[in-house]
Amino acid sequence: MTPVLETGRLVLRQLTMDDLDDLAALYRDPEVRRWFPEGVLTREETRAELAWVIDVYYRTYGYGLWAAVLKETSAFVGRCGLLPWEIGGRTEVEVAYLLDPAHWGRGLATEAARAIVAHAFATLPVDRLICLLDPGNVASRAVAVKVGMTLLWDDYVDEHGLSHVYAIERPRSVDRSQV
Repeated sequence: MTPVLETGRLVLRQLTMDDLDDLAALYRDPEVRRWFPEGVLTREETRAELAWVIDVYYRTYGYGLWAAVLKETSAFVGRCGLLPWEIGGRTEVEVAYLLDPAHWGRGLATEAARAIVAHAFATLPVDRLICLLDPGNVASRAVAVKVGMTLLWDDYVDEHGLSHVYAIERPRSVDRSQV
């Protein structure tokens, strides 16, 4: 499958139903899903999310979550990408990242997030990108900060509870009229 993005160590490509086993293994891991309000997911719940990504995000928005694959080994190591949200009557686009714990601490999430931010500003008509973070998720907050995000709201509450929202504005050098 054609990559959406490539970084020094990763290929980010659209997810397919062939990724179900790898994704389900991540989604049933309590440590991986610690900061997600719905917690771990069953294989069937993962299948439903995967189908939603493929059938709705890709078709409606042209983006969504992507498989993160190590170039070196072709191993599936996570999923990351862009997610649309309606917040306060405005469509926001979230930079999302989730990796297998075996690959934590290697800078892969930051590497992927930097590429996703650059890709989004180069291809989407958005003025900013966000990350929705559980207030206790120090590692994800560090990634958001490393890619240039700053705290936008520390009091955002939705049906899942309190989130901190980090954001990065479109750089002036990226001309929106070209998107």
